[in-house]
Amino acid sequence: MGDTSPLPGARRPVGVFDSGVGGLSILRALRAGLPREDFVYFSDGGHAPYGERGDAYVAARSQAITQELRAQHGIKALVVACNTATTAAVHLLRAEHPDLPIIGVEPALKPAIALSRTGRIGIMATRGTLASAKFRALHEALAGQAEFIVQPCDGLADAIQSADATKTIALCDQYTRTLGSFGSGNGQIDTLVLGCTHYTFASDVLRALVGPQVTLVDTGEPVARQTRQRLEAAGLLATDEAGGGQLRLLGTDRPGALEAAAARWLA
Repeated sequence: MGDTSPLPGARRPVGVFDSGVGGLSILRALRAGLPREDFVYFSDGGHAPYGERGDAYVAARSQAITQELRAQHGIKALVVACNTATTAAVHLLRAEHPDLPIIGVEPALKPAIALSRTGRIGIMATRGTLASAKFRALHEALAGQAEFIVQPCDGLADAIQSADATKTIALCDQYTRTLGSFGSGNGQIDTLVLGCTHYTFASDVLRALVGPQVTLVDTGEPVARQTRQRLEAAGLLATDEAGGGQLRLLGTDRPGALEAAAARWLA
């Protein structure tokens, strides 16, 4: 499917979607790194959490959202700002839309290896991400370079999505305790990978639990850099001195929920 926008290529918006508001963490990095770009953000909160759905369901939602963003908004590139949707659907989306630059996300294991000094790295992610063939391949390829302690975090993305602070704190406490000892000493976890875009918005809670010596690693800045590279390579980077920086919010969330989250987390 080609784009339907009357705008010239470089002035068309970049589409971003997630199962909910977690992808706002990616959007925040994108807007910081690409301030002249316009963005359309789609939050599929009415069908969340993706991490606890099957691959077929997530793929179908990803395909429908991509089609809507192309047909209705003429996007010039797409960022799949969801680890679960990336693992379940990014290969399908690229096959269906070969003319569209599509950037996915994955848990930042490679950056974590470079940052870790103890060689013990914790990974918090959804069960769907951790069970995927894409994650297993990444994990196995890097297994000899560090010891990865993997923790599925059932319910955490949903608690963050719902702005349930009490549940978010309780689940973060439960899962970090299960992961083990954090710190900079021998045998301790000194780097924690946030393998779901929602988890970035619990970073203050996690920081209080694991301590200041532990590095938290998310995917926002690497995704922003990759998006810039893909736009430049395609000749689609917005370079106008005037204009740009516009944001449109869409989705299936309850009325006002996405706007409230954007006001809180994009400020």
